[in-house]
Amino acid sequence: MTTTGQIMGADARPASTATSILRRAIARIIDTPADLGAAIARVALALIIFPHGAQHALGWFGGYGFTGTHTWMTKTLGFPAPLAAVAITAELLAPFALLLGAGGRIAALGIVGIMLGAISTHVPNGFFMNWFGSLAAGQEGFEYHLLVLALCAVVITTGSGRLSLDRAFARRRA
Repeated sequence: MTTTGQIMGADARPASTATSILRRAIARIIDTPADLGAAIARVALALIIFPHGAQHALGWFGGYGFTGTHTWMTKTLGFPAPLAAVAITAELLAPFALLLGAGGRIAALGIVGIMLGAISTHVPNGFFMNWFGSLAAGQEGFEYHLLVLALCAVVITTGSGRLSLDRAFARRRA
């Protein structure tokens, strides 16, 4: 026969453990030193990715907008529809998170997924970009994607760096 205290004690422990795990995970995600290099990588990444996200999601800068991009990604490239929708949305929202330094590691990880998908479609075109317009649109190589992955690696491994909301939140928690 169990008592109310035994039941509550059993229930309270997993909740406490789950809360502790969640707090440690959040701390690891937002913990970041006042690193200027990480801040530069984060802001550069935001400024580079935003125009692409605006093309794909909003139709800005000569893009096709969400519907056109989604159709191209699913019909032409063969990506699953939910994955295409997540990629378009992440490509639009991640630059804002990066610019603010809010969840920088998560935003950079989202961009890693987008770049890996993009590389998979550009590998047949070789390494180099179409710098002089000698190839048809979309026939570029994957060198740009590798540079973006390198910036993502800095943010993922170091954090959002100096002048970031992640750093402010981490200092407040400490």
